[in-house]
Amino acid sequence: MVNRAMGEEIPEDRSEGFGERLLGVLLDRAPYLPPQLIAPLLAEEVARIGGRDVSLLLQDYAQELLVPLPGRKLHVSQPQQVIDSPAGRAFLRGQVVEVPQTHGGVRMYLPLLDGSDQVGVMALTLDAVDADDLRLLSRLASLVADLLVTKNAYTDQFFRTRRLEPMSVSAEIQWSLLPPLSMSVPQVEVAGMLEPAYHVAGDSFDYALNDDILHVALIDAMGHGLDAATMATVAIGAYRHARRVFVGLAEKYAFMDDAISRQFGPDHFVTAQLMQLNVATGEMELVNAGHPAPLLVRNGQVVRQLESATTLPVGFGGEVPRIREHTLQPGDRVLYYTDGIIEEHVAGGEPFGEERLTRCINRLGKEPPEGVRADLRRLSHMLKRERGGLTSDDATLFMIEWRGGAADYLAVLD
Repeated sequence: MVNRAMGEEIPEDRSEGFGERLLGVLLDRAPYLPPQLIAPLLAEEVARIGGRDVSLLLQDYAQELLVPLPGRKLHVSQPQQVIDSPAGRAFLRGQVVEVPQTHGGVRMYLPLLDGSDQVGVMALTLDAVDADDLRLLSRLASLVADLLVTKNAYTDQFFRTRRLEPMSVSAEIQWSLLPPLSMSVPQVEVAGMLEPAYHVAGDSFDYALNDDILHVALIDAMGHGLDAATMATVAIGAYRHARRVFVGLAEKYAFMDDAISRQFGPDHFVTAQLMQLNVATGEMELVNAGHPAPLLVRNGQVVRQLESATTLPVGFGGEVPRIREHTLQPGDRVLYYTDGIIEEHVAGGEPFGEERLTRCINRLGKEPPEGVRADLRRLSHMLKRERGGLTSDDATLFMIEWRGGAADYLAVLD
């Protein structure tokens, strides 16, 4: 290809710049790079631009700490709180945070984003930072995040770093089943949380964005331990199978119902909330199979429950469910939750209840929003404090924020 100017053909400049070479080395070696060599290669690349003391901080499963990944040539310090730390601010907001150092230089915290799911934070120190440094390091952080996610399938190294206490077998199963905890595209953002992180069994959620349709399922399998985790696995597997053969919500329910009843018999069940949202129009379809109704949150305050005709839980052979339709406004949030949130007993022995949940949401809504992932985490920890730190049953939160609009501009090169 050539550029034409003044009638002359001028060859395009395809020379590789300094930054391109650094990123190119990482891209070229990525397919063959063993997981344990990500750290030393990253440290070498950062050193080429004058950086030092590189740390990779990964989120622990309870979403309370950012834990340094051990590795050759990495700077390993103490874990940092997700709340009230520079690394935490970069993580929750998805933005670069710069902290001037007492003895000179700038400590930089760059979010590690896989797509839009926060993997962790990359930290390093530079003597000074200009726009070129910031652009290069942001791109480097994106590549490192992709590497960590890709290589995670081949190693236990990252899992061991994130696990700060013993995890039950049922929780191992559930965490391996989950999609990324958050997703953000121009039209919609989602985030989910599971409690107790190291002992969850029957609760789970799943989602997928197929063209303009966001598909979401929230489930709660009866019982505890491995039995509940096994039922949840079958339920989510049946849901994914139905979703991938392009059937509607009623058919998804039937697929799940048949799978649970055939595998576990008539005495076992799974409650479920199934949803489809057109991210271009805000039109939402909802099926409720024994779950608490989701809450519509507008301008930070709970407006109402999004009611739907409740059918029998999955596994009981209920009738074909009736589908309830709702239309969201730009900026609306929808909060889904399992009964472990509202049925936990508080001081005096009474259930936590939906009214307390609503008050907590409204109280949080009076503070400046920080994004769905950060706000859901704040809500989860507020609820836990209000319950006196108790989580005797699985408790799941899942939030959607609909924005509308289009994303086609992202596929157009300037």
